[in-house]
Amino acid sequence: MKINQTILKEFILVGFSIYPHAQTFLFVVFFCLSLLILTGNLTIMSLTWVDRRLHTPMYLFLSALSFSETCYTLTIIPRMLADLLAKKRSISVIGCGLQMYFFLGLGGTNCFILTLMGYDRFLAICNPLRYPLLMTNMVCGNLVVSAWAAGFLISATEIALIFRGSFCSPNLVKHFFCHMRAVVRLSCLDMSGLMGTFLLIILTYIFILSTVLKIPSAEGKQKAFSTCASHLTVVIIHFGFASIVYLKPEAAGGNDTVIAVPYAVVTPFLSPLIFSLRNKDMKNAFRKALGKTHFLNKQSWIMEDNENIHN
Repeated sequence: MKINQTILKEFILVGFSIYPHAQTFLFVVFFCLSLLILTGNLTIMSLTWVDRRLHTPMYLFLSALSFSETCYTLTIIPRMLADLLAKKRSISVIGCGLQMYFFLGLGGTNCFILTLMGYDRFLAICNPLRYPLLMTNMVCGNLVVSAWAAGFLISATEIALIFRGSFCSPNLVKHFFCHMRAVVRLSCLDMSGLMGTFLLIILTYIFILSTVLKIPSAEGKQKAFSTCASHLTVVIIHFGFASIVYLKPEAAGGNDTVIAVPYAVVTPFLSPLIFSLRNKDMKNAFRKALGKTHFLNKQSWIMEDNENIHN
């Protein structure tokens, strides 16, 4: 039975205010991480757009993931940075609902795109002859749109359930943003996260592993594993941190603010690093882009020198 039911107009984000002497340090750390996240994801998107050799489903999925993770980061970090420097950390109920809607929608989209990337690798390894027919760029685009639609549809459903009634506790959200679990505590609802996409990815990799083990040559096996290594690493990190956040029992206690940092900040930071550093095509495209930039700069210097000589 609910007690102290009130119609709230705003929430107070407790966040990192429990660490008053570390506010400036945390601001610098998270600001630098946000710049690295944006730089990494924008680099991946730019290289995929510029280099025609990367206009394949595998890299289109990667570019879509980078875009959704960029939006995901912008949903959380700017507000968190502002609150680290502010004395009043209030957010309206509508603003809280919107932030949670985009956070859940983009988080769900990331999960679906990771699942689609696993399906893409499954087709490429398990059905290589039919892969060009089954996974065209058009099909890839349609799947990405479906991932976005599914992510935000689930998010809208969850938001409707959470904000359908009044809240029965003080308006203190013990988090650095409007995290679903923290707000659900205030509305006295009992909800648990869905991990279906993680199970689907595991099933996909069981098929991939069984097919890879049937490859006769050691070189073929190594190539197949290297193809999936980056994606599998990101999947483990993403769903590993997510499971800690969403599946932790309420009775376990602990500080959800600290626990959520790897899931909300560290994972988007590691994802572009893993995909770019472990991918030969992406590194070659980066070197090619740097070579073009150096060549253009050299040409401009030569033209300026010639103009100075004539003058």
